[in-house]
Amino acid sequence: MKNKKVASILHRVADYMEMDDVDFRTKAYHRAAHTIETLSVDVADIAEQGKLEELPGIGKHIHEKIQEILDTGKLQYLEDLKVKFPVDISSLKSVEGLGPKKIKLLYHELGIKNLDDLEKEGKRHNIRKLKGMGVKTEVKILQNIEFARKSTGRQLLGDSILLANEIKKRVGSWEVVEQVEIAGSIRRRTETVGDIDILTVTNHPDTVMELFTNMDLVDEVIVKGHSKSTVRLFNGMDVDMRVFREEDFGSALVYFTGSREFNIQLRKIAISQKMKLNEYGVFADDIRLAGKSENDVFKALGLEYILPELRENTGEIKAAQKGKLPRLVKYEDIKGDLHLHSTWSDGNATLPELAQEAMNKGYQYLAITDHTTLPVARGLNDKRLTEQMGQIDRINSEIEEITLLKGAEVNINSQGELDISKDILEELDIVIASVHYDLRQDPDKMNTRILNALENEYLDILGHPTGRKLKERAAYKLDLERLFEKAAMTGTVLEVNSQPKRLDLKDKHVKMAIEHGCKLSVNSDSHNLQGLNNMDLGVATARRGWARKKDIINTFSLKKLLKLLN
Repeated sequence: MKNKKVASILHRVADYMEMDDVDFRTKAYHRAAHTIETLSVDVADIAEQGKLEELPGIGKHIHEKIQEILDTGKLQYLEDLKVKFPVDISSLKSVEGLGPKKIKLLYHELGIKNLDDLEKEGKRHNIRKLKGMGVKTEVKILQNIEFARKSTGRQLLGDSILLANEIKKRVGSWEVVEQVEIAGSIRRRTETVGDIDILTVTNHPDTVMELFTNMDLVDEVIVKGHSKSTVRLFNGMDVDMRVFREEDFGSALVYFTGSREFNIQLRKIAISQKMKLNEYGVFADDIRLAGKSENDVFKALGLEYILPELRENTGEIKAAQKGKLPRLVKYEDIKGDLHLHSTWSDGNATLPELAQEAMNKGYQYLAITDHTTLPVARGLNDKRLTEQMGQIDRINSEIEEITLLKGAEVNINSQGELDISKDILEELDIVIASVHYDLRQDPDKMNTRILNALENEYLDILGHPTGRKLKERAAYKLDLERLFEKAAMTGTVLEVNSQPKRLDLKDKHVKMAIEHGCKLSVNSDSHNLQGLNNMDLGVATARRGWARKKDIINTFSLKKLLKLLN
């Protein structure tokens, strides 16, 4: 968690520095932040060993800043910048097209500090009058404000789950705590999270609340009580801690896991059977029928146990009444990762390092899919891709525990063609194709572009199909019915990209794709060794979309996978 906190502060400093016209150091701060957030060890341990300046991108100046954060929990330089520029930079940056320099211009010229100010001045047509803006920019900003509002105040699942797991680990280590579980939207694995819910069983609630509110992750105590306390963490996220008796804990877990719509339907079922359901149990005439475990609660209501990822009132309750819930893919079913990047393009791990990490995970295979021709990602041309295939052959001849597959993430150009020669495509074991530029193409042209790509006989997997980035940009305006029909017809596999900012396809589109007969591939799209751990986020998204093991090709054995890819 120290790594996350340090990296978050350094990224924010870089944003404010750009507003302050300190351009020559902004990249240094972002680079240092990236180094810290991708560390596999605690940055505090490295600092204690006096080895911070041995890390890439960290010199004496940034070393001092990191040490201040570790010592005090904050950075005075950042606090001073916030005073100089009193703007809600997080929410304003979530408006596509707004970066620190434009935010500075809007603040200085129009006094814009937040989304409400931005919308007001946009509707007054004052933004278009500013240098470098214009009518089109103003219209685009107004169109993107609603998307930004939905993103503001919510954190990515990938970040939130790390925090929640750390808190659970700490709370579980306290001797006075008998049980502890994460509830809420994190337990359901929703793509973004509003806050963190922690439920506990203890006979010493006041002691637990004292320990909880004094954690070093806490910036502010909002409420401190006997059975419930709320704190705000270093990243602005709120955490609720609730205490229950052991006999109530299962019902509390059902209730506080949600979703709201799911809970409403459960209460209706209880009422229809002349029972009462709340966070303390299932009752009939004040007699407790269930409450200690979730299984007991569902059984009392006449339901098969419903996994947390499905609890959205999208058909799972009726399926549970009939005993027809899907057997969801399990996290341990994944046998390999089919989309990741190495030092050959824009990744920072070598092929041998990736192979070793995959073996550590028990994978049978790993597809090396570096970018092709994309300049910003140091993409590979035909010659370099051929050289890489030679290295993959050498590695495969030296190790038996895992097989590296020769692959590439090929660009789909504006007409829907792939940007690598046919001769190279024929040699690859696996071809992923993705849209990486011209992202705001006319919707009709974008649909045609992607549908044309699906016609290519060498294309195996369509990467991050809708192009969305959570809290950054909306998905393309695709006709998903046509896309899924075409993918099923051509046998093109659709990706569930596990990057925390992507999770693309999203859960409801996973369900649609499966209903159309499409196959899926859950991939990490990793650019470093730590990124391989994001696989669980993609599997969770697939599970929320009712995906089974047979729907996902990288649950197959290597032999079956290669047969499918032909």
